Formats: sequence, C-alpha cells, structure tokens
Amino acid sequence: MKSKKLIAAAMVAGMAVSGSVGAFAASNVETIKAQLNHGLGFVVNGKSYSPTDASGKKLDPITYNNTTYLPVRALGEALNTPVTYDAAGKKVVIGSTGGSTAPAPGDTQSGLTTVTYTASQKAAAKAAFAKFDGFETVYAPMRAVSGDTFRSVAAGADSVTYTFDKMKVSVSPRDEAYMYDGTTVTLSNGVKAKWIKPSETEMLTFAVGDRFVSIWSEKGSLTKAQIQSAAVYVEKASF
Repeated sequence: MKSKKLIAAAMVAGMAVSGSVGAFAASNVETIKAQLNHGLGFVVNGKSYSPTDASGKKLDPITYNNTTYLPVRALGEALNTPVTYDAAGKKVVIGSTGGSTAPAPGDTQSGLTTVTYTASQKAAAKAAFAKFDGFETVYAPMRAVSGDTFRSVAAGADSVTYTFDKMKVSVSPRDEAYMYDGTTVTLSNGVKAKWIKPSETEMLTFAVGDRFVSIWSEKGSLTKAQIQSAAVYVEKASF
C-alpha cells in the first residue's frame, strides 16, 4: 500500500491569516474533488491528538489522490512550532523566520515578527479577559520586535497584561493616561498615542476600539521607535 504523505501547508484556512490568503485565491486556486477523512486519528509525541480551529471546532484532514492534507495552524500548535503567513511573498512560513521577517504594510520600523500563540496561550488569554464583565473580547499584540519572546498572559485588578522578554502590553477598559502629562505621537496607522511616565519607566498609551492599551519595556531593551512599531499590531484577536 502506498504510504500517505503528510503535507502541512494544505489547509491555510486554518490559519489566522486566511483572509490574506483569500485575496489572491481567485487566480491561484484550482478546484478539486476531495474527501474529509473523519476516521483518521493522530498521535503527537506519543499522545492522542485531535486538531481544532481557533474556536475549538474539530478539524478533519482531507484525502486527495492518496495524499493526506492536514490543517497547518493546528499542527503547528501541536508541535509547538510557529506557523505564519507572509502576505507579501504569498508563503506559509513554518518555524523560525531566521530574523528575516519583513515589516507588515503600514509599518515603518523593520524587524517585526508575528506572534504565534499556542492553544494553551489562547485559552489563557480568553480566561483572563473573561474575568471582567463586558470585557470578554480578546485583544492581543499580534506582532513583536524580532528576537522578543512571548511568555504569559494574566488578568490583574483592572487589566490584562501580556508579558514578553522585552516588553509588556496591558489592555484595560479604562483610560488612565489622562491623569499624566505626556508627549503625543502619531503611529504609522494614524492612531494618536501618548508617551507618559507614571513611574521610572515611560509607557506608550493609546485607544484600540473600546480598549486602552499601554506598552512599555521594563528593562529598557526596546527603543521608543520599536515600541511604537509593535503598538500598531495590538488588535482584536481571532481566537
């Protein structure tokens, strides 16, 4: 019996970047007749595994011409391997980009990389926002300065904070920046932001929808330009 190949890049729709993929689909996608393989199970590192999408819905692999196609985003999370989509190059990127990630459209500061959240990290973010009534929708930093690493997310007394090695991003239902004098700047996406200094560390504050975001670098390892660049990509999350 011919062995089946496991091609991870087949179901890009399982990625958060599916909208970008659709933008060029009309001229690049060929219609085929395939089958959803409901009976195929998975074992990842010795443990039974069932791929799911961002909302927790089960994803089945597709079988076509004796080849099995897997949902790439779900597989990447199971293997703890980042999976991103390079819209400019029309490529699915599996694993490290090697620091060569190009800035996204509208970004004037190079050296940003997509933040890939695992299933457990997404669940932690959802649980953190769920602690606040009327504040359940998850917002998250979707890009960070290249070389930075996301560590955790947790709810505080009045905000949800994402902790990276080089920066922290706090999302709150209230604007507390008005209490401080500061310097107003315009981010590359046109959003007005303000640098304030409530303590020894300066932080950048701005509004995203009905939320108020603060970003700072406790160790001073990021420049203001780098923080402003990453700030553009704090947005409503798809998970």
